[in-house]
Amino acid sequence: MKLYPLKFKPILKERLWGGTKLKDVLGKPIETDITGESWELSTVKGDVSVVSNGDLAGTSLQQLIETNAEELLGKSVVERFGKEFPILIKFIDAKQDLSIQLHPNDELAKERHDSFGKTEMWYIMDADKGANLIVGFNKDVSKEEYAKSMENNTLLDLLNYETVKEGDTFFINTGKVHAIGAGVLLAEIQQTSDVTYRVFDFNRRDKNGNLRELHTEMALDAIDYDKKDDFVVDYSAEKNKVNSMVDCPYFRTNYINLSENMKQDVTDRDSFTIYMCVDGAVTINNVVGETHIKKGETILVPANSTTISFKTTGTKLLEVTI
Repeated sequence: MKLYPLKFKPILKERLWGGTKLKDVLGKPIETDITGESWELSTVKGDVSVVSNGDLAGTSLQQLIETNAEELLGKSVVERFGKEFPILIKFIDAKQDLSIQLHPNDELAKERHDSFGKTEMWYIMDADKGANLIVGFNKDVSKEEYAKSMENNTLLDLLNYETVKEGDTFFINTGKVHAIGAGVLLAEIQQTSDVTYRVFDFNRRDKNGNLRELHTEMALDAIDYDKKDDFVVDYSAEKNKVNSMVDCPYFRTNYINLSENMKQDVTDRDSFTIYMCVDGAVTINNVVGETHIKKGETILVPANSTTISFKTTGTKLLEVTI
């Protein structure tokens, strides 16, 4: 099958804390003013992405994997993950603070939920003045001290706050407590997993007046209690060059800031490539076909591509591979 750069219909999610930036800034067809997430690439059960462009329009990502696994994903990716898409790609708009949460590591997630853990990264696309994130603790904390803070409702005193602006990037290991703050719009790249332990939700109630479920006990053995300054991603933003951002066992992400056309030889890249357009617009060609994307759109370039060409007068891209 001739696989061109594939675009998918966004899967839009209402969230208690969502807003309208997915429409106002990224042009998503949201229908409510509490839309918090746009899932761009997903094979999570019940939320499988569907192709929106070209001859394969209407075909699900899972169907394509079932019939063209090695061509689409890459031989080494199939050997490691089988016919599972190992990455979940989202844009997230937080009009209000998200709950304080964490994700278990692979071992714990497998044992408890038969799932992968959830290592993730965030790239800030837009932030209101003074907007922040919670990432980790502001000092080393013992399990007992943490448990006491939960009893006394003083958890917020232990947390580390980071004020953010466009372009700031964060890497979130499993076990690290974190939360996206009000006024932040970001791109999220993560392992395919929907396992989240919510530990504090500001005592908010859902539309039915109920407090949302907390996972207090489950979180105790999953939290990394050490203060670690390992989450800010320091990367080069050199123009017309591939700049490394994150290289971890689950994904590799590069930053590409183009002011002119560029061509990449990817013959030796035994992996699919995802491009998230975080600014401007670009036409991407893999010889089989070409696809145009603009800010807030995502494409999947199949692993059997040998070259990838970019035609643009200005764009900023996150490039994700395995």
